[in-house]
Order: sequence, then structure tokens, then C-alpha cells
Amino acid sequence: MKALDQSVFWMLLPFLGLIASAPEHEEVAKHAIKLHRGKGATATQRKQWALDSCRRLTGLLRQKNVVLNKLKNAIRAVEKDASLSGEEKLFQVHTFEIFQKELNESENSVFQAIYGLQRALQGDYRDVVNMKESSKQRLEALREAAIKEETEYVELLAAEKHQVEALKNMQHQNKSLSMLDEILEDVRKAADRLEEEIEEHAFDDNKSVKGVNFEAVLRVEEEEASSKQNITKREVEDGLGLSMLIDSQNNQYILTKPRDSTIPRADHHFIKDIVTIGMLSLPCGWLCTTIGLPTMFGYIICGVLLGPSGLNSIKSIVQVETLGEFGVFFTLFLVGLEFSPEKLRKVWRISLQGPCYMTLLMIAFGLWWGHLLRIRPTQSVFISTCLSLSSTPLVSRFLMGSARSDREGDIDYSTVLLGMLVMQDVQLGLFIAVMPTLIQAGASTSSSVVMEILRILFLIGQILFSLAAVFLLCLVMKTYLIGPYYRKLHMESKGNKEILILGVSAFTFLMLTVTELLDVSMELGCFLAGALVSSQGHMVTEEIMAYIEPIRDFLAIIFFASIGLHVFPTFVIYELTVLVFLTLSVVIMKFVLAVLVLSLILPRSSQYIKWIVSAGLAQVSEFSFVLGSRARRAGIISREVYLLILSVTTLSLLLAPVLWKAAITKCVPRPERRSSL
Repeated sequence: MKALDQSVFWMLLPFLGLIASAPEHEEVAKHAIKLHRGKGATATQRKQWALDSCRRLTGLLRQKNVVLNKLKNAIRAVEKDASLSGEEKLFQVHTFEIFQKELNESENSVFQAIYGLQRALQGDYRDVVNMKESSKQRLEALREAAIKEETEYVELLAAEKHQVEALKNMQHQNKSLSMLDEILEDVRKAADRLEEEIEEHAFDDNKSVKGVNFEAVLRVEEEEASSKQNITKREVEDGLGLSMLIDSQNNQYILTKPRDSTIPRADHHFIKDIVTIGMLSLPCGWLCTTIGLPTMFGYIICGVLLGPSGLNSIKSIVQVETLGEFGVFFTLFLVGLEFSPEKLRKVWRISLQGPCYMTLLMIAFGLWWGHLLRIRPTQSVFISTCLSLSSTPLVSRFLMGSARSDREGDIDYSTVLLGMLVMQDVQLGLFIAVMPTLIQAGASTSSSVVMEILRILFLIGQILFSLAAVFLLCLVMKTYLIGPYYRKLHMESKGNKEILILGVSAFTFLMLTVTELLDVSMELGCFLAGALVSSQGHMVTEEIMAYIEPIRDFLAIIFFASIGLHVFPTFVIYELTVLVFLTLSVVIMKFVLAVLVLSLILPRSSQYIKWIVSAGLAQVSEFSFVLGSRARRAGIISREVYLLILSVTTLSLLLAPVLWKAAITKCVPRPERRSSL
């Protein structure tokens, strides 16, 4: 009997606040605790208290039904009242309906609390999984309740707006308006219609979409707004400042599209980030130039100082990285602009065979080491493929302005190197396309291995077909389009270089979009755009390069600074011995494999360039950051492996200029060496 009384007590406890008035709440709570502890209360008193509480709850529910019937009658009366205007009717009906929802939701909350308490009492407190499920269900109920409450609040705001509209209409009917007041009233109505037309109702449209989750977030206002003591919450919400949302996983979000699109807004955090990077890049780049290092190291150091491992002053990291991607696009466009198709024909076999052989050898070594270290084959293949890629923007900076003249009968090292890097960009697009199948293959059983292999072969065939389509399109554009397009652009841009810059940029973005739609890397599209423009002659190349280079230089600063945002010096210091060993192993392995492959495929008269080309390939591409992040989210690699890939990639990029300078010093004749350095 005692256990039964305690169960009744706990079932009634969630809605004590509903059955007691405000002055009685504290007294009822104290009395309930006293009854539960059994101090000075008999079994008859405890039973009587439970019965009285049940009677109060029953009375409240009966009273709620009575009120609902009265509200329905009131709504019918308002709708039949001819003396009320349409706005006034709409406002009153809306208010009654909101009150009905409030009563129904309050009743649902009571019974949901009872059901949750019953489920908790039936569970095992030692079963963590059951407790987690109960907590998850309560969390879902709270999220749904929060959404309903938010919807009700929005409806109340709408009802308040309708009330204000009704009062204004009544005032306008009772007095004569001047011509100016009539004009302003028409403008106000047109503005209201405009707001209703452009408002997308994104929240209501997406909250029931499959895959959409309700989460609790923190809304953090701008420091400028929060520092003002006399500003109200409504003024902050209606202000032009941008709020930041932080979810339970510590992801930070900023506004991408405001509800009111008529008011211009700017992301001041992003502006400050770009300004800070621009100011700090100057002394960092200047310092590296003084000590004989490439300026890009200064930009990477700038990113390290401003990033999460430094001052942590960059707020819009994703936006900075996105802007930096345009630096990659324009860098590859200029590389293609300097790339001669005639020279490409001389080295197409080397450009095609070299990267393929190197990737296959890297995967073979990775599977061998993975077998020795008992690493899953899927993880071994992914890591090996990531490490086999080399940085096209970095090598492009090395080659920028270097001498490209060939010896008689020899092959230019820059042509071979760029051709192999372009092929690696193609492999990057192929690997990104195959990655979903690689993820599924890692989770598949042995009985479906054959199907996964067939699916991978099908994807490879699809990518090869896309490449063939891209190159066929390039051939058609070179023959029929690019010449007339540039002549028309050049004629229209006389005295106005903006048209020429915009036309060249638009053509680059067109090629980028085409290659992306065909599931090939966007970087290849930028390179091909430059190569197509370069087919118009040396004068065209020099003119366009003079206009595009300043844009490329600024965006390249942002790109290399964004790389520095992912460098973590503390992690490197903690694991310095392991990371230096791994980095040297990867660099030496790539260098040796490149020398071995080039020794087999280069003509005998051009064997001397294998050292320079191998030095240019002996680092890891910055795109391993992108591939690593995707693989970590997909569960292919662990957090530890991801950090190792980031650190090895960064250290290899820092080591690359030293190796390149040593190779140039040893293998390039002195006049040509001076321009290469």
C-alpha cells in the first residue's frame, strides 16, 4: 500500500503547478514533500490528498471543455456580427483560436508528463541505453513543444499586427486625410504586400521535411548590440546586426538570408577577418622574403597566428576558406594561360602514365603497410590516395615566371610537371566521385565485394566518359567559339578594361561549371579555360595576364592563409618526433617513386629533368584537407588519423620549397636557374 501511495504521488507531481493556484503552490509543495517522507502523515491522509488532487485535475479538465465551447460560440458570434470590419473580425477570431490552442497544448503537456513518468518508473535505472532512449524521447517532446510555442508566439505577433491595422483603419475612417497622408498610406499598403510576397516561410516549409532535425541553439548577439544597456530585445532583433547561432555540437552559424530582404545587411565578422588577414599578411610575407623563403609561407603563418591555434580572431572560417577557393581558380587559370597546347602534345603520354603509375604504387605500398599494421584496406587505400596527390597551386607558384625554353630535342621540366599535376587533378575528381562507393564498400560484407567492384568500375567509366565529353567540348570551343568571343570582347572593351576582366572571369566560371556538372574537378575547368584563351596568341596571353594577376595575387593570399587556419602547432609540438618521421617518409617515398617512374617513361635525352619533376611532386596536396574532412565525417578514418594527415600535409608543404630549391640549384643551368628562383 505504501509503494502504491508513493507511485500515485510521483504520477501527480508533474502537474501540481496546474492544480494549485499561485499563492497555494509553495504550501502544496511542502505538504506533498511532507506526505512523501511520511512525517506526521497517516496512510489515510496520504490517500485523501491523492484523491483531492485527482478531483482538482478532473475539475480543471471539465472547466477547460466548458471554456472551449464558449470560445466556439464566441467565434460564431464574431463571424455573424455585421458591425465589425473584416480586419477586426480576423483579429478577434485569430485571438480566440490561439487561446484554444493554448488550452489544448496545456492539457497535452499534462498527459505527456504522466506518460513520461510512467515510462521512467518502468525502466531500469542501471540500464544506460534505456535511460538514454528516455532522455532522447523527452528531448524530442521538448523540441516539439518549443516549435509549437514559437509558432504560437508568431501568431500572436500577427494578431497584434492585425489589431494595429484595424485601429488605423478606424482612425482613417473618422478623419479626413491630406494628400500626403493618402500617398503614405498607399505606400504602406504596397510595402506590406511586398513583404508578404518576398517572405519565403522557410521555417514552416522545412520543419516537416524528411531529414530535418529540431535542435537547441544559442543565439548570440553582436558585441556592439549587447554592450548597449538601454537597448531592448525587440530593438536588437530588428536591428541591422547579425546574430550567431551555436548548436550543442559547438558549430557556429551566421545569417545567410534575412527574413526582410529589403534591408541591406553585411557580415561584419567576415569583413573584419579579411581586413585582419590583409594587414597581417604584409609583415609575414615581408619577413619570409627577407630570410629567403617564398612569400606563401608568410601567408600560411598569418593563418596560423589568426586561427584557432593562435589568437582565434577569425570568426568566419568557412567564408574565408570559400573566398580562398577563388584564389585556386584564378591560379589554375593563369597556369593554363601559360601552358602551351603544343608542348602538351609532346608530353601527353608522360602526363597520363606518370600520375597513374605513382598512384598505383602508392596504393600498393599503403596496402602492404596496412597489412603489417592491421589497418583496414579501405582506410589504407584512402590514405595512400590522399598522400599520392601533389599541390598544383604550390607548384604553380614555383613555376610562375620561370624560364620555359626547351633545349633542342629535350622536354621542358615545367611542361612535364604541369601535365602530371593536371592529371592528378583529374584523379582528384575521380576519387571524389568514387568516395561514396568506397564508404559503402568499407561497411559491406564479403558477399557483396563483387558488386562493389563493378560499381567502382562503372563510376570510373562514367568519369572517363565525362573527361572525353569535356575535351570534345574544348575542341569545339577552340575551333568555333573562343576566337570570335575574344575578338568581340576586345572590341567592346576598348577604353574599359572592366568588360575584358568580366568576360574572361565569366568564361572561366563557365568552364568551371561545365566540369562540375560532368562530375570532373572544378580546378580542371579553370585550367582548360586558361589553355583555350592562350590558343589566341602571345599578345592575348600577356594582356589578360596583366589584368588577372593582381586579382589572383590577392585571392591567393586568402587561400594560403586559410591553409594556416588548419595548422595546429601545439599538436605538432606534442607529436613532433612521429610527425617529422612520417613527413620525411612520405616525402622520400614520393620522391623515389617519381624518380623510378620517370626513369622508365622519359626519353633518354631528358632524363636529367626527373630530379626537378620529382622534387615538385614530393609533397602532399592541400586538397587532402577536404578529402580528410569528408572521410572523417563518413567514418573511413578516425580523428587521430585525420590530424596526422593534416599535420603531414602541412609539414610537407613547408618542406617543399627547400627540396625544390635544391633540385633547381643542382639540375638547372645558371641563367635559367636565376629566373626559376
